[in-house]
Amino acid sequence: MISSIKDFKNPFFIGIAGVGMSAIAQYLKGIGMEVSGSDRFFAPDEYNEIKEKLEAEGIHCFLQNGEGITATTDLIVASTAIEDTVMEIQKAKELGISIIRRSELLAMIALSKKTIAVGGTSGKSTTSAMLFDILEYAGLDPSIISGAGLTNLIKKGKIGNAKVGKGDWLVIEADESDGSIVQYKPEIGLLLNIDKDHQEIDELMRVFGEFKKNSKKFIVNQSHPLARSLSQNISQDFSTDQQEAGYIAKAFKQSGFNIQYSINNIQFSIKTAGKHNMENALAATAVANSIGVDLETCAAGLKNYEGIYRRFQVYGQKNGVWLIDDYAHNPVKCAAAIKACHPVAKKVIAWFQPHGYKPTKFLRKEFVEEIASSLRQDDEIWMSEIFYVGGTAVKDISANDLINDLKSLGKNAFFVENRNDFVAAARPHFTDDCTILLMAARDPSLEQFAKETWEKL
Repeated sequence: MISSIKDFKNPFFIGIAGVGMSAIAQYLKGIGMEVSGSDRFFAPDEYNEIKEKLEAEGIHCFLQNGEGITATTDLIVASTAIEDTVMEIQKAKELGISIIRRSELLAMIALSKKTIAVGGTSGKSTTSAMLFDILEYAGLDPSIISGAGLTNLIKKGKIGNAKVGKGDWLVIEADESDGSIVQYKPEIGLLLNIDKDHQEIDELMRVFGEFKKNSKKFIVNQSHPLARSLSQNISQDFSTDQQEAGYIAKAFKQSGFNIQYSINNIQFSIKTAGKHNMENALAATAVANSIGVDLETCAAGLKNYEGIYRRFQVYGQKNGVWLIDDYAHNPVKCAAAIKACHPVAKKVIAWFQPHGYKPTKFLRKEFVEEIASSLRQDDEIWMSEIFYVGGTAVKDISANDLINDLKSLGKNAFFVENRNDFVAAARPHFTDDCTILLMAARDPSLEQFAKETWEKL
């Protein structure tokens, strides 16, 4: 029975190339374990960047055919996408090896450190990265297990979603989408927001309520009504809209790709965009200050923040056109990303690829309302067909349905079924002062699509 990270030494990850799995694999390797894994995206004699970076860390990678599971393997970690019918699961059962899910293992790791768990329906990866940067700058040498690669770690040739520090603190993302957030018992739980995404509000309130009960200290966003209702102590909370709180951000200003604001009269300046990123930075600052990092140090730590992979990632500018790639995939995130582009250029041409037929149908009304509210008179929204994530999905909705809803509200909305036709179709709409914003998630080919879009500009 595996109940602690002290109970195994040779874990094997099925689906190791996934962002959540690779992060934990790297963390365990970093604390001295012998780690190996497989993935269906690994193919013979075919280059795979994730595989190369994992092997550079000393993690052994195999094809997903069972050859990597041996007599020395003492734990199998399976991603949620791995079904019991997979050959490697069957082999593990034959050998009597314990099998656990990623979230269970992350909960065990969290118990081994002083853990800060970042929760909420939006902003978890960015806030985790910002908090990590502050704690590193403050000399606390923290660890992180993230859902996205940190740019400053990627620049060092890493995947960037994990690092083992010598300090006491570990920063993790607590995911509500699969309910696994209720498994964590952190030193500090941070709640950024609660919006309809994946699940109905009642269910989200239930899981975030459990998250609060399991956290020794619980810090919430007083600016968000639903998050505010779960406050433990208002003096440790944060706010951006003059709600009473221990940490209040004021005087927000954005100039291009730089934001400025103050927290309790201390000035902050960060190389990023959008009021939502001020809110993320405020949350990170509230947590850091609560464990002894002064506000001036927080401001200095954030001044050199370099961002994270596919979170408002700026490719550059060609012929007056900026290209930005973003992970936005729920209604609130899409609206926030579009609004963050407003100070950059006079016109925004936003492209969005929804993922999953069921989630798109579930959030249709919210997508239309949020995106419509974020578009200025000359701004445009383009959509390509919904990304099919596999399985037995009922294809009873199209991205074009959302576009027609937006057209009925008088918005400049366009459907281009195949995303490869987007640049050619939208080119006549380009101006010498506009921003193209790409928004999508889950699809592993999105990075390549962004690169191809940049080449076509």
